[in-house]
Amino acid sequence: MKVIIIKHIDIEGPGTIADFLDDKNIPYEVIEIFNGEPLPNSLSNTSAIIILGGPMNVYEEDKYPFLKDEDEFLKEAIEKDIPTLGFCLGAQLIAKAKGAIVKKAPEKEIGWFKISLNRDGLDDPLFQGLSREIDVFHWHGDTFEIPDGAHKLAESETCPNQAFRIGENVYGLQFHVEVTEEMIQQWFDSYKDEIDSLKGLVNPNQVISDTKLKSKSYKAQARRFCANFFKLIQVSQQL
Repeated sequence: MKVIIIKHIDIEGPGTIADFLDDKNIPYEVIEIFNGEPLPNSLSNTSAIIILGGPMNVYEEDKYPFLKDEDEFLKEAIEKDIPTLGFCLGAQLIAKAKGAIVKKAPEKEIGWFKISLNRDGLDDPLFQGLSREIDVFHWHGDTFEIPDGAHKLAESETCPNQAFRIGENVYGLQFHVEVTEEMIQQWFDSYKDEIDSLKGLVNPNQVISDTKLKSKSYKAQARRFCANFFKLIQVSQQL
């Protein structure tokens, strides 16, 4: 059994997730779906699925045909309630696979913002050991509606839908738990045109400075997220 990690672009990798998996000697495979690497034909050997972010939109299947294959893959994972965790684009893909609308957000969230857990979020095993307000990293222009039957877990002032759970084991998070300081710097270097288009609304130097200050706390927070999520694997395999 191994963890499947789906990667949509070279610079948006598993970061803190891979660090945790390596430290715990949990086997995993990174599938670079954007490079034509195929998804598994069967989920029988899959203990969990991690879906990373990317600059594409879920509704750009004509431009990125691999999104169609991923949609079918996620529908099967959701139906089988395989432990699944999506970040940003990954969360939007999960929402879409479950029939929810994904659309442009009222405004982009780029940088460090606080999210608030609601009552369901506070009680949810993924957020155990974390406070009601959590400081997390964002980089997104789209947002999802909460899928029918899913539990909304968190919100922010800018974006009311920040996290949801489908069934017992499938989660979508609009924010990025997986980021490292190096990844954030890469994103600002690679997505410079996007930042320029915002005409000063985002200050990369300030965000990088904030990231350095938050380094210890967000790494500990990411580790807590990982520990909580991968406990779900143990529980689901015992059922």
